[in-house]
Amino acid sequence: MFTIKGKTCDWELVIGLETHIEVLSNSKLFSGASADYNPTVAPNTQVSMVDAAMPGMLPVLNEYCIEQAIKFGLGINAAITRRSRFARKQYFYPDLPQGYQITQPADQPPIVGRGFVEIMGDDGKPKKILIERAHLEQDAGKLKHDMHPTKSFADYNRTGVALLEIVSFLDVKNPENNSYISSPDEAERYLREIREIARALGVSKANMEEGSMRADVNVSVRPVGDTKFRTRTETKNMVSFKFIKSAIEYEARRQIEIYENGGTVSQDTMRYNQADGTTSVMRSKEDALDYRYFPDPDLLELVVDEETIERIRRTMPELPAATRARYIGEFGLAEYDAARLTESTDISKWFDAAVGGKKERAKAVANWMISELFAHGENWDVKNAVDTAEPGMPRIIRPSDLAELVDMISEKSINGKQAKEIFIKMLDGENGTPRDIAKKFGMEQITDTSAIESAVDDVIAKNPAQVEQYRSGKTGLLGFFVGNVMKATGGKANPAAVNEILKQKLA
Repeated sequence: MFTIKGKTCDWELVIGLETHIEVLSNSKLFSGASADYNPTVAPNTQVSMVDAAMPGMLPVLNEYCIEQAIKFGLGINAAITRRSRFARKQYFYPDLPQGYQITQPADQPPIVGRGFVEIMGDDGKPKKILIERAHLEQDAGKLKHDMHPTKSFADYNRTGVALLEIVSFLDVKNPENNSYISSPDEAERYLREIREIARALGVSKANMEEGSMRADVNVSVRPVGDTKFRTRTETKNMVSFKFIKSAIEYEARRQIEIYENGGTVSQDTMRYNQADGTTSVMRSKEDALDYRYFPDPDLLELVVDEETIERIRRTMPELPAATRARYIGEFGLAEYDAARLTESTDISKWFDAAVGGKKERAKAVANWMISELFAHGENWDVKNAVDTAEPGMPRIIRPSDLAELVDMISEKSINGKQAKEIFIKMLDGENGTPRDIAKKFGMEQITDTSAIESAVDDVIAKNPAQVEQYRSGKTGLLGFFVGNVMKATGGKANPAAVNEILKQKLA
């Protein structure tokens, strides 16, 4: 359990996340305008009359966005609501022309109901994180404050793009149920899992850097052993795993200090200050009543039939949780290794390509990827699990390279030390396959027993005193003989064969 030591006791964290992902579709949620709002597009060039809230313009629901939401719901093991509604959230948005947001109301079932994702908990064991709901709503535009010293500018290109908000669940009726996020590291793992599910399904790019994924972070603290939940604060619009973890820890320590000094925490909306890693109050936190939801009169009830759900279910690819289970069950990998190899779908595809269906390769490939490749991200193209080499492009390590290196060790054509040397040369951009590099630099291992016997005989003949000591019981001298044979063969002799032949001859 993650805890923070206070002056009076140890404190634990209770964390809730409201994660927003932009839904991938050609057009917006309620209009036919392009949903591509990337920074290269000129401001306010992808705004329809509906997005601009011109009089008499009516929203028309994008069916594809509904299917994307259903797909994501199935991906998080959630119930799909057959009948749901859209409402107007009467909350002032300066970057939404109509002055309200069309969303699914908090007091009614949204299109995606209760579900869960599984992450690796802080104790190294699988942990189920409950999700309360995921609802569709329209995104707001962007305000730009840095273009003029006294004016702000509005870009409405993003206005109306479909947004899916995923809300984690806190079981207030059963406080002992710990299926919630309880540390900064678990928060990051949860968000990464959401991101990879969305990407694997093609539901969203879920890219924090471009704003297609962002999170509101709710934090509260309580003494270890206490079963009551305390007042939470919400830090808005976080777009970095690093800053999210920093904000959680700072906010938790801030609340602990307030409680230990006899104060009370108020339910506030916070902003995160990147410059010094602190949080500060932005406004008092709103409740659902403050939003004054009422049914949108321009949109009919949304009805989803079983046939649609099953059609979407049949198109689902393997998701990260299923991939982890396969790696553990089929390849015998440890839970930690399986978790590292499914941190992104790109990594798992690269691993599968290197294994190439040969189970005997899996553990060695996993070890090399986790211990070596992950430390050298610039030297391998994790997004390219297909072996292609563009003419004139810098040499990168491909799945087939690692597969061949692992096979060479397995068949004893090279030893571990030589494999590491070949790997370093590949990192340095040396052209050719591992076998080519081994041949070019004379690293092929000697497996011919007659050649090894000859080197062993020579070493034994040159060291009669050590031979006598070995035969008198000082068997620890075996390492001395092995070292000399390896030196005589330039390190190319197979170590296992050297040991076996030496033991026979010294006996």
